[in-house]
Amino acid sequence: MSNRAINPTGVSYAQAHLVEAPTRWLFVSGQIPVDETDKVPAGFEDQCRLVWRNIEKQLLAGGMTFQDLVKVTVFLSDHRYRAANYEVRHEVLGGHSPALTIIIAGIYDEAWLLEIEAIAAA
Repeated sequence: MSNRAINPTGVSYAQAHLVEAPTRWLFVSGQIPVDETDKVPAGFEDQCRLVWRNIEKQLLAGGMTFQDLVKVTVFLSDHRYRAANYEVRHEVLGGHSPALTIIIAGIYDEAWLLEIEAIAAA
């Protein structure tokens, strides 16, 4: 399988991802900042890291890694979290840049400051 980002120089996310050949797709439902004990961390950065850990669990269950992500949609409860979201995303994904959409929206539970859904291909 070929998975190639289509990205102009200097942009921190892929404008598009081209996936060629027969491939497996994994569609990850919106992951929320809730741990195995139903606890929600208080701060945005901790919630964001937890959501990425939850995404990683789904990827691993599908035999994939963060490098297989081709599309990520981030729902933030407030535009004030944009910079922190950027920092944590780059901390987690390193140089990998999937296609990305960020939406500022109300979230189902007021304690949740974000939700992230993802699509991976391998």
